[in-house]
Amino acid sequence: MATFIWIGRDGPRGAELRPLHRPAHLAGLEPLAAAGRIRFAGPLRRPDGQPVGSLIVLDAPDLAEAQRIAARDAYAVQGVFASWEVYETSVVFPR
Repeated sequence: MATFIWIGRDGPRGAELRPLHRPAHLAGLEPLAAAGRIRFAGPLRRPDGQPVGSLIVLDAPDLAEAQRIAARDAYAVQGVFASWEVYETSVVFPR
């Protein structure tokens, strides 16, 4: 398994749509979390605390699978995210 960074950036209706689709978003990530494949997941926040996106660090067999996970996520499908990107990374810390 490799480690991937998934960055989702909210669209103009992100704040409005996020609470509506949060249960489905979390339900979609839960099997990965239960399998120990989520290293970190949480919102990106403005200085005033409002979410403007999400950052998820996950393990997947390859980039294509990590992209499939991102593409079928409720936030991507339902328009919370205006855009998202997935990058492979290497864990340097913690050792």
